[in-house]
Amino acid sequence: MFTLARLVTKSYKVIITLWAILIVVMAFFAIQLPSKLHGDGFWMEGEHAEVMDIASEAFDMPAETMFLVFDKMSDKQIAKTMEKVADLDVVSSIVSPLEDNSLYSKDLSYALLQFEDKEDDMPEIVTSIREAIDKDKGVVLTGAPAISKDINTASQRDLMTAEAIGLPIAIIVLLFAFGSVVASFIPLIIGISTILVSFGLLTMLGNRIDLSIFVLNIIPMLGLALSIDFALLFISRYREERKKSGLLEAVSTTIRTAGRSVLFSAFCVLIGLGAMMLVEVDIFQNIAVGGMIVVALAVLSSITLLPSILIMLGERINKWQLLKVKENGDDGWRKFANKVIKRPMLLMIFSILILGIAVIPIKNMKLTIPSIESLPKSYDSRSAYEAMQEAFGLEDTSMVYAIATRENGWENEEGLSEIKELEDKLLADPLVDEVTTLFSLSGVKSAREWEMSMQVPEMEAKLRPLQEQFIKEHQLFIPITIAAEPDSKEAQDWVRTVAERYSGYELKVGGMPKFNQEIFDEIENKIGAVLSVIIVSTFFILLIAFRSLLIPIKAILMNIFGLSATFGILVYVFQYGHFGLPAGTIALIIPVLVFSLVFGLSMDYEVFLISRMQEEYAHSLDNDRATVEGLATTSKIITSAALIMIVLTGAFAFTDVMPVKQIGVGIAIAVAIDATIIRLLLVPSLMKLFGNWNWWLPFRKGRYRAGGWH
Repeated sequence: MFTLARLVTKSYKVIITLWAILIVVMAFFAIQLPSKLHGDGFWMEGEHAEVMDIASEAFDMPAETMFLVFDKMSDKQIAKTMEKVADLDVVSSIVSPLEDNSLYSKDLSYALLQFEDKEDDMPEIVTSIREAIDKDKGVVLTGAPAISKDINTASQRDLMTAEAIGLPIAIIVLLFAFGSVVASFIPLIIGISTILVSFGLLTMLGNRIDLSIFVLNIIPMLGLALSIDFALLFISRYREERKKSGLLEAVSTTIRTAGRSVLFSAFCVLIGLGAMMLVEVDIFQNIAVGGMIVVALAVLSSITLLPSILIMLGERINKWQLLKVKENGDDGWRKFANKVIKRPMLLMIFSILILGIAVIPIKNMKLTIPSIESLPKSYDSRSAYEAMQEAFGLEDTSMVYAIATRENGWENEEGLSEIKELEDKLLADPLVDEVTTLFSLSGVKSAREWEMSMQVPEMEAKLRPLQEQFIKEHQLFIPITIAAEPDSKEAQDWVRTVAERYSGYELKVGGMPKFNQEIFDEIENKIGAVLSVIIVSTFFILLIAFRSLLIPIKAILMNIFGLSATFGILVYVFQYGHFGLPAGTIALIIPVLVFSLVFGLSMDYEVFLISRMQEEYAHSLDNDRATVEGLATTSKIITSAALIMIVLTGAFAFTDVMPVKQIGVGIAIAVAIDATIIRLLLVPSLMKLFGNWNWWLPFRKGRYRAGGWH
């Protein structure tokens, strides 16, 4: 840090110039990011993906399907609408309700728009179709691509809504923290610079990998909050040092002290993000990569651009002073700290009791993969899709697509007999509603009858296309309808074990139940490794930072307890349906994402607080005094930083995309618990109760002095 401090103080003009150029260039790319985002990110390589690829390539199953839902439209109106869509020449094939009576149900009907390939320009295709049917009343385009585009649109609107709510309140908090307009706007400049550069890099990355639409909300939420947090800590320490020394010396000291705390804090956040890479699902990979980019840039801007701006401003940092603020702790916080350490046992029991009550609902947590429920009800694509599902009874059933591979092929009599046997076994399964095979569609009852029918030219002409539709060389394609919702445990258990129940050939399945099962299993199988990486790595980072055994252990246990309470509150709010919200489920990404992010974010406050206690203990060797002074001098900063984090993430509570709303509220609740109950009550109480043991490390001799143990 000494080298960095020397570099910044000598070359601050060059640093500001380089950052200005970088921001301008990256801003050009940043505005293109929304066009690079496709899908919700819930995708992974697995059996489902393999089966769907085979079904698409070998058996001509559409790679993508959208629906035109018609409400109370005449056949003539439907025909005109279908003609407009066909004239666009963007759809591979169309199945019209005018040709298939099964697509009618009372006043509602729908058409299938099928695509042979997953087009990269699907959002543009959605726009083209919607423009073509815009003047036709009673028709709505829906399906995965249309819903994905609408979620992208809603996400952009949500981001603007959250910023419009969060940023003004953040400015007010910063004004109360610093008193002057100039000092208050510096953290925002750092935060916005970090986001612009991060978005620019993600746009470039989007040309190489698929990026989830949720990146647009989660990355700025994290980056802006962290950048402002770091800047708040840095500026507070700088103003404290400025009272004791000259401009360059104050900046240099701040880089070595607050800069060190920023680095350790960022390492904790990066560990949480990096651990998510272990879960091989696109959304976790996206957020991990995007998060690591924005955190790295938040650190870089905080220890290079920020101190350079402080040097450039000099005394002008206090320009337009609106409020007078006290530095280095005030009597109110010092009195509070003294009261806390006088009743440590009582406050510890009280804190644990409150958190314990909050944890209770977690036992009922129900996790689901976000789907159409992510989209606000105000969007026609959601209401039309739900109306179609209800009218045609699609919400209670699931489609499973099986690919059976037989070494000797399926077209001989023995193979055909096994097809019929497989069909009969599947139909005997209580969960199976329907099995579609060449036998069920043709009405032929046995393999022997099929072979005999194929000897008759007229019958062969009818049966041959069916055989080619379901059999390609050694592979057999079987669509299966099961009587269970795609996200139900019953459906997931069925697809997980279906292959084990049949022998003699290789059986693989795809479809939404299999997709859900693989996502759930991947997370369940990897969550232990993710938590282990985060906890073990954080332990050693804090061990190195504070040269203490107890402090890392306490920090980790308190974080786990606080996060458990957070999840309990999320269940109470979102799953039980309180505070005006409908009862629902918790998005599957929430536990992993919030834990990974907040575990690191919480360590920010731990590092800020304990670092100051450590500094005081190095001089006085008095644990009580170190606890009081550390709490008194950092409480205002921690409270302000936490309030800004709560405001910027909690603002997403007023948005419409449900997973983003849950993530924002989850982070806000976790930070609020951490900055109040844990950081202001539990930490000082435990510091008091453990006394000098807080600073004990095995196999070390000597006494703690400024700069380390001697």
